Amino acid sequence: MLNLNQFRGFYEAARSGSFTGAARKLFITQPAITAQMKAFEDQCNLKLFKKKGRRLHLTDEGKTLYEYAKRIFEYEREVEDVIEEMRKLKRGILRLGTSKAYARYFMPFLISSFREAYPHIKVYLDEGSSLDIIRSLLDLKNEVAVIARLEDNPNVTFLPFKQNRLALILAPNHRLARRKKVSLEELVDDPMIMKEIGSGTRKVVNGMFSANGLTPNVLMETSNTEFIKQLVQRGEGVSFLVEEAVAAEIDDNRLATVPLAGENPFLDVSIAYLKDQHLSHPARAFVEMLKEMADQGAKQEKTRMAMTDSATGRK
Repeated sequence: MLNLNQFRGFYEAARSGSFTGAARKLFITQPAITAQMKAFEDQCNLKLFKKKGRRLHLTDEGKTLYEYAKRIFEYEREVEDVIEEMRKLKRGILRLGTSKAYARYFMPFLISSFREAYPHIKVYLDEGSSLDIIRSLLDLKNEVAVIARLEDNPNVTFLPFKQNRLALILAPNHRLARRKKVSLEELVDDPMIMKEIGSGTRKVVNGMFSANGLTPNVLMETSNTEFIKQLVQRGEGVSFLVEEAVAAEIDDNRLATVPLAGENPFLDVSIAYLKDQHLSHPARAFVEMLKEMADQGAKQEKTRMAMTDSATGRK
C-alpha cells in the first residue's frame, strides 16, 4: 500500500531537486527525508533518484511516478481551496423548505437578501405544506425551513420569525363585503374554500371555528393559493389567506376583506431546523440573517406601538 507521507516526500524532493529542499518544505530534518526516500524506493523496489553533485535527478521510473504525484498534489491544493471557499461562504448550497404561499410572497425577498450577502451560494427551495416541510427536515432533505408552527416536535428547533395576519376574503359583491365587521356565525353557511390539511392556515381557521363551537361549510380544499383567490373572486365561496397573498387583489378591488368581530387570526411563522444536526455554513448564515430580521421587526413594532400609545394619550 502506498505511503502518502513518503510519496509527498518524493514529490517535494523531485520538485526541489534536493533532500534538503524537501526537508525544509515539509518541516522535517534532512536525515529524516533521506531515510523516507530510501524506505520508499525499497518499498517500490525501484531506483527513483540519481545524484550529480549536490543535485538530485529523477530516473525514468522516478519521472513516471512524478507525473502522477504532481496531479495528486495539485488536486490536493484544489481541495484545500474548495474547503477554504466553503468556510468563507464563497461556495456551497443552502437547502430551504417553505410553504407554497411563502415561497411566492415573501421568500423572494429573503433569498434576494441572502444572495446579496453571499452571491456564490446556490439556493434550492422546496415547497409544500408546513407538515410536509417538517417531514423534509426530519428526512434530511432540507436544512432550514420557514413555516407556520403547527405543533412542537422534540427533534426540531423553532425560532419565532414573524406573525402573519390572516385575512377573510370575499367577492366584492358578497353580501358581507361592505360590513365593518363579520362574526364567524355569519360565515357558517357560506361555502368555505380551505387550504389543505397540514397547512398552518388550515389549522388556525379550524381552531377558530372549533373554539366557537362551529363547523365551517368546507366546499373545497387545495394547496393552490391562486386557485383559491380565483374561486373567491367568482363568488364560489369565502376563504382565509395570509394578508401578503391577497394584498394586490384587495388594492385593485378584485377581492374584498372584512375584519372578524372579536377575532385577530394570525400565523406564527418560525425558522425551523433539526436540534441534533450541525448546520452547514450557508444554513447557519441564513438562520443568523433571519434572526437579525426578526429582531429588527420586533424593534420596529415596539416603536410603532409606542408612537400609537403616545398619539392616543395612553401611558
